[in-house]
Amino acid sequence: MFEEIRFFHRGLAGGIAGPSPSLPRLSLTELVLIPQSLFTHLCVWVQRANMDSPGLFVLLCLVIFGQAAASSAEEITWSYTGLIGQSEWSEYFPDCGGTSQSPVDVITTQTRFDPSLTPVRPLGYSQHGNQPFTLYNNGHTAIIVMPEWMGLEGLPWFFTAVQLHLHWGNGGPNQRGSEHTMNGISADAELHVVHYNSELYPNMSAAMTQKDGLAVLGILIVTGEETNPAFNKILNYLSRIKHFGQKVFIPAFDIQSLLPEDLGRYYRYNGSLTTPPCYQSVMWTVFHERVQISKAQLLKLETILYSSKAEDPEKMLLQDNYRSTQALNQRVIYTSFSAESGKELSSGEVTAIVIGVMCGCVGLAVIVRFIVKTIRINDPEKEKQKKQDLVLNSTSEAERRDEPSPSCKTEP
Repeated sequence: MFEEIRFFHRGLAGGIAGPSPSLPRLSLTELVLIPQSLFTHLCVWVQRANMDSPGLFVLLCLVIFGQAAASSAEEITWSYTGLIGQSEWSEYFPDCGGTSQSPVDVITTQTRFDPSLTPVRPLGYSQHGNQPFTLYNNGHTAIIVMPEWMGLEGLPWFFTAVQLHLHWGNGGPNQRGSEHTMNGISADAELHVVHYNSELYPNMSAAMTQKDGLAVLGILIVTGEETNPAFNKILNYLSRIKHFGQKVFIPAFDIQSLLPEDLGRYYRYNGSLTTPPCYQSVMWTVFHERVQISKAQLLKLETILYSSKAEDPEKMLLQDNYRSTQALNQRVIYTSFSAESGKELSSGEVTAIVIGVMCGCVGLAVIVRFIVKTIRINDPEKEKQKKQDLVLNSTSEAERRDEPSPSCKTEP
């Protein structure tokens, strides 16, 4: 299909006039997949072409279909590594090629402290009510729909909660799973909690295209030995939404239990949705503190879900659903804490510090021992005199004990 489209594209780019070339037969589905740049050439050709050209009517139809395709961009089946993968997103979703895209690599030494950034205050996260949550597989991730009474305070506006979802890797040796990275280092997974600006806009659809429309919390997830009970409230139900399009109702639970304890230390920048259509409308808050889950919990996330439907003959595991980090393009990442208290240390730096401290202790012990030994060698006479004084003092004390006591006389 794409070979035919490229042939047609070359013909249009050459400014063909007169009789129409043999046009490829394209279905509506294929037309939806034609990049918008092709329709730019179509418009040029229509302007240059002879109005009596036999192909003019066909061209006009293609232009109409092209406009319909642009308006239906959100219906395009994008992926992370497939036919319309990350490198092709911007061809079908123009915002994905913008200058304020997410995620980003947070280089902590290049962040800027902003004392006006106050702790994030989740509202209603712990008041989940009695109604169950909806958990579903949209082919790209697992999503929980959040009740509308949940939201965020501590931002320029009040933001109403919409949903939360996860990003993860594949468990390979070069494990990566988070979208945001810190000093080039990825976490094992990442949780996003999405909100829209309900002070300025009536709903998520209206807000998501506006530069001040959305606020997303980013929580980096690492693995350890202990199980995280809060995440089990999601992970234990993944087997019931294995395939794209499946959903299940799960017991409501405390959403705040998924967040780090310290909500006052975070990184803030303006960015975008990390999936198409990549609207540049997100105020990002990426927490400094990581959340820990067990390796067994991460394995569930990496191996249970499929991006394919249950009836599809070819089953495709839902893995590596993270976007590569994007260029900052002069944007500034702000921190809510000072650089001294928030400085990140690499494993190499930590190792160097530990070795340095150990060497310092050993060196100090050697120096002390050397000084003591030197004092003893350089002052033997004082040691000898000290021993003689001790002997004389002992002899004098013994002689005093051997002398008879004087007799006591009493008055008559």
